[in-house]
Amino acid sequence: MKQTKKLLHGIWCTLFVSIVSTVALHAYDASHNEKKTAANAQQEITGQVTSAVDGQPLPGASVMIKGTSRGVITDFDGNYKLETGGSDAIFVFSYVGFKTQEVPVDGQSVINISLEEDLAQLDEVVVVGYGTQKRSDVTGAVVSVPKERLSNLPVTNLSQAIQGTTAGLNINQNSSVPGSTGEIQIRGVNSINANTGPFIVVDGSPFFGTTNDINPGDIESIEILKDASAVAIYGTRGSNGVILITTKRGLSGKPRISYNGYAGIEDLSHKLKPRGPEAYVQKYAEYIRARGLEQTDVLGNTFEIDNYNAGITTDWLDAVTRTGTIQEHNISVSGGTEKVKYYVSGGYLDQEGVVKGYQFNRVSLRSNLDMEITDYLKVGTSAFFTSNNYDGGRANFLFATAMSPYSQVYNDEGGYEIYPMSPEQLFENPMLGLATDREERDKNLSGNVYAELTPGFIEGLKYRLNISYVHRPGRLATYSGRAANDNNGTANIRNNEENNWVIENILTWNKDFGKHHIDVTALYSAQETEYFATAVEATGFVNDELSFNNISAAANISPGYIDDNVPEGSYSWKSALLSQMGRVNYTYDSRYLFTLTARRDGYSAFGGNTDKYGVFPSLALGWNIHNENFLSGSDKVNQLKLRFSYGETGNQAISANQTVTTTRVARYPFGGAVGVGSLVRRIGNADLNWETTASANIGLDFGFFDNRIRGSIEAYRSKTRDILLQRNLPRASGTDWIWENLGKMQNTGLEITLNTVNIQTEDFSWQTDINFSTNKNKILDIYGDGEDDIGNRWFIGKPLEAIYDYKMEGIWQEGEDPSGMDPTARPGDIKFADLNEDGSIDAENDRTYLGTTLPKWYGGLTNTFRYKNFHLSVFLQTAQGGLKNNSDMSYADEAGRRNTPREVGYWTPENESDKWPSLRYTNTRGYGYPRDNSYIRIKDVRLSYSVPSSFLETYGVNSLTLYLAGRNLYTFTDWIGWDPENDHDGRGSNNWENNYPLVRTISFGLNLSL
Repeated sequence: MKQTKKLLHGIWCTLFVSIVSTVALHAYDASHNEKKTAANAQQEITGQVTSAVDGQPLPGASVMIKGTSRGVITDFDGNYKLETGGSDAIFVFSYVGFKTQEVPVDGQSVINISLEEDLAQLDEVVVVGYGTQKRSDVTGAVVSVPKERLSNLPVTNLSQAIQGTTAGLNINQNSSVPGSTGEIQIRGVNSINANTGPFIVVDGSPFFGTTNDINPGDIESIEILKDASAVAIYGTRGSNGVILITTKRGLSGKPRISYNGYAGIEDLSHKLKPRGPEAYVQKYAEYIRARGLEQTDVLGNTFEIDNYNAGITTDWLDAVTRTGTIQEHNISVSGGTEKVKYYVSGGYLDQEGVVKGYQFNRVSLRSNLDMEITDYLKVGTSAFFTSNNYDGGRANFLFATAMSPYSQVYNDEGGYEIYPMSPEQLFENPMLGLATDREERDKNLSGNVYAELTPGFIEGLKYRLNISYVHRPGRLATYSGRAANDNNGTANIRNNEENNWVIENILTWNKDFGKHHIDVTALYSAQETEYFATAVEATGFVNDELSFNNISAAANISPGYIDDNVPEGSYSWKSALLSQMGRVNYTYDSRYLFTLTARRDGYSAFGGNTDKYGVFPSLALGWNIHNENFLSGSDKVNQLKLRFSYGETGNQAISANQTVTTTRVARYPFGGAVGVGSLVRRIGNADLNWETTASANIGLDFGFFDNRIRGSIEAYRSKTRDILLQRNLPRASGTDWIWENLGKMQNTGLEITLNTVNIQTEDFSWQTDINFSTNKNKILDIYGDGEDDIGNRWFIGKPLEAIYDYKMEGIWQEGEDPSGMDPTARPGDIKFADLNEDGSIDAENDRTYLGTTLPKWYGGLTNTFRYKNFHLSVFLQTAQGGLKNNSDMSYADEAGRRNTPREVGYWTPENESDKWPSLRYTNTRGYGYPRDNSYIRIKDVRLSYSVPSSFLETYGVNSLTLYLAGRNLYTFTDWIGWDPENDHDGRGSNNWENNYPLVRTISFGLNLSL
């Protein structure tokens, strides 16, 4: 009932804006018609210029009278007003990135026009590091995320919005927990233990936070920088690629109010259903028989037997799940004058997950301001605030899948039955987590101020100063008491705070002389990060009334856990980065392109015995072949550009205090009292430095047949040396590992992007977008001795994330004799391959490299159909060739004490399966059941309708789009489990990131602009 009310509330909020706007605009209708009459009397033409792609107005579009110099520019809402100049006049409409159209006046008083997208977009300005470039002049591997992925989708963060959209960009959405973020990788994994995620830049400043802190509704564009030429300007932070995000800003014109919102429901995308009551009883009988025991009761536990006799059953999946709800509302106001422009927005997101207790709530505010103080001075700000809330005790989904159907949620007193399968105590009641008080919140307050000076005494010279500050506090507090099976009461509180500041000085100069164009960029920047955290744990509360709100009421108070599973109570660190960068771009006759970049970074966290500074250079060449004389005027080849780049980037991705030896407090008994000493916490390495990745890239951009076929092909190879590696140490050293620069790794790959316009008519169009990526990761060296590290599953010549295990050949059957090869095996046990053919199975000789969890290739396919004002988009996502251990196929001897999935069979003498072992099989070898987890997923389907502008203008509405969207609708896979993509697959620990199934979302929304 609660979820239904929240869903209805979301739908009401979504529709409320539309209803109120319609009523108000009817009142406006009369005066609006009077204005139109007056305009006609003055022989003026009015109208609106919009995009044929999404129906949005195009501010700044040019409206000219053909053959004259007379014309106007559309305002912020795409509206214009222009005197005809004669009944035979022809209006010419143009806008960057769209095809120019001519319309005869022919006695019309209102001319509304929808411009079609120019698929070439060679003159489109794209964001690159520390500046912009025309797309035709870009020499690096820079790709833009389709803008339609940033709106009209029920997504909660950036990683969900861009998943599968871009070649070379791989996002593993390894959890559907509300508020969880995906693991983002660009062109594979370049490091072993250090961070492998890309560097994110928002509005020109480094971003500190999670992708939950960025409201997708505020994003104007996203560019992905992939090769060394594009990312080398970010030095020690660029080896894993760069994501450049530009947020929306104001334009001159009257205030524009925009609202977009949606409300939806969520349910399990796929159910791995446990066995029903009858099948569960049968499984127990087979388990007893398989172990050679005599069955004395129908089930093994007292509570189960009592419920069986009473006919009481429980659907535990139904008990711990619900119909989830999601709603999001964003409203923005933007506008300004020629001198001052503003954009202000606010957003609210509320999601209640399908597993009870899980929820995510976000409030976000943004303000972007640009002011032209003088002809030579421009200043502005970009500020945002985000508050993320993950509160709530949570049901244990893993335990719910394990529970006997002959068990109960509640006891006779109405409370939770602690052990529903008593006397079995392996699995507690999955609902106990709901009785835990839990508050988890984090905030992000970020501000950026810039000043841009154009002195004028040197043509093309510009200086920009960026100053940004980020404050990120966080809090996690939990309390488990009597209702959660903790009779003493336990409270944990952790508070953390991170502060970052960045100052950047950027000097640019560009000049055109004849056929030559040159632009130069120089940077000097400084950055500092400071972190502080405190934690406390308390036990022994008299009652549960105060929860974690009065720690002093506990009998025992001790330092809490912060990181590395060490109870320290408090912890802090500070690091600094100092950088210089220079870049030169040169273009001759828009045909020959050259880019040279070098960046020098100094990072305080590296060792005292090394030079903390490193230099990272890159070189890129480009050739616009289509601008050569032999192709000029070709009606078949519209774009053909060849690119090559080579350079080095770095990875500084370790925090402070890793290069020095640190200790922790240790308490011990001595002389009848407690003594205090210290133990080694981490052994430092004063020689530690960054890892370096050298990469080469060759690319071809093409467009044929009036750009009906366009795309790009990229091939690359990168080698990483001096890998930041956690080397294992003997326990006698007092610690488990030490950071060292060891090993080498290689990534090679191919990326293909293809966009085709299959059908293009006035009323109907069909466009297809395809991206394909393949990446081959290989370890070249580890410790310099040519030896593998089997314990960590690192193998020279093989990729990371290896699956190293026995090779399953089938199941031992009745009549077969395993005594020689596997003496302990019996019929129904797994038959493993004798790889070294010595006649026996052992861990040293018969385990082998079977594959990697990294997919062989991945991609996306989007088909977009337009019929008049209707748009249908279908997006398929795929990952192929990966291998993953399947924990849902292995329960060892838990099979006798827990429920198992219906899809997981078992061997019996009557059903001699060659796939499933007997219920007596205990898997003492620790076989992981690795299986291919390839899949194709209907990721997003969206149907939208753009209300015609001819109807909306009557009511003063600029645009209105209604849409119905579905996400994770169906997955085609042979994988047996909750989800082939999810790393934990519904099992694992009680950590909130695990133990959660994939969800399907259906939502309804609207976008409204006034």
